[in-house]
Amino acid sequence: MPEATDIPVIDLGPWLSGDGAARAATAAAVDTALSRAGFLLITGHGVSRETRAVVRRVAREFFALPAGTKERYAVSVGGRGWLGRGAEANGYSEGTATPPDLKESWTVGADRPSGDPATDAFWFQPNVWPDAEVPALREVVEGYLAAMREVADEVLRLLAAALGQAEDFFTRHTAHPTYTLNVNWYPGMDVVGEPEPGQFRIGPHTDFGTVTLLDRQHGKGGLQVYVDPADGGSGWVDAPYEPSALTVNIGDLMARWTGDRWRSGRHRVLPPSPDAPAEDLMSLVYFYECDPHTTVASLPAPVGRVAHDPVDSTVYLKAKLDAISVG
Repeated sequence: MPEATDIPVIDLGPWLSGDGAARAATAAAVDTALSRAGFLLITGHGVSRETRAVVRRVAREFFALPAGTKERYAVSVGGRGWLGRGAEANGYSEGTATPPDLKESWTVGADRPSGDPATDAFWFQPNVWPDAEVPALREVVEGYLAAMREVADEVLRLLAAALGQAEDFFTRHTAHPTYTLNVNWYPGMDVVGEPEPGQFRIGPHTDFGTVTLLDRQHGKGGLQVYVDPADGGSGWVDAPYEPSALTVNIGDLMARWTGDRWRSGRHRVLPPSPDAPAEDLMSLVYFYECDPHTTVASLPAPVGRVAHDPVDSTVYLKAKLDAISVG
């Protein structure tokens, strides 16, 4: 399978430097990348490889616990805690019927109440922590959440500039945003068995929010992105990998906001490969959204290309989460 060589690695250093020409060049490169596949890689984001490695190491302590212990933290999609294998089938969000995804997840997110009980009950639930079993998990994950929020807001400022808008065009809607971190564990066949036909670690889908920041590990059963042949792409291709980089993709809300100038990045995670049946990978997936009940309306032409009907971000996101829930 070819690699998506048209997905660039973009250094945030020139953007952060304050130099006008360098910032403009970076913004132009982002616009080009997101118009093709909805993906790019960023370096210079300030989150060290060591920080990410510590999150993985501690999270593995949780996933290694006995099934009965993990079950005490079991939740459904949208909850805070452990999602066991079989809880999600992401392909259903785009109407692709697939068997349940071959992964386990530890899920946390925004937990500072907004003051609206109806909103807080789902979108700002208290995070749950296995303090008795893995006492270090809370500290390292909360630190990672804080770092990712800073990166996400900087990326949104860059995206606004790439669209020719004021830099706070998106961040004016992230004063009290919803966001989620999924620590996804993709075990090998020794744990999950032989994949069923059409079964993936994560089925084909697009993300739902504004931007996703992904720290991943490279493998044969890893991330693939879809680059539309209508745009000169090759269909499904292996995502490029750079150890120091974060992978950035935009979600459905951002695509709607841009009037489909940018593509919501379609992607999937392959099942364990027969060539590496024991391969064991872990991804840190930070989904950033916006303030509850933000009205997302398409930018008009010439920036936007399709005038979508405005949507309530909260209603839209909840419908997508319901679609991928199994059972």
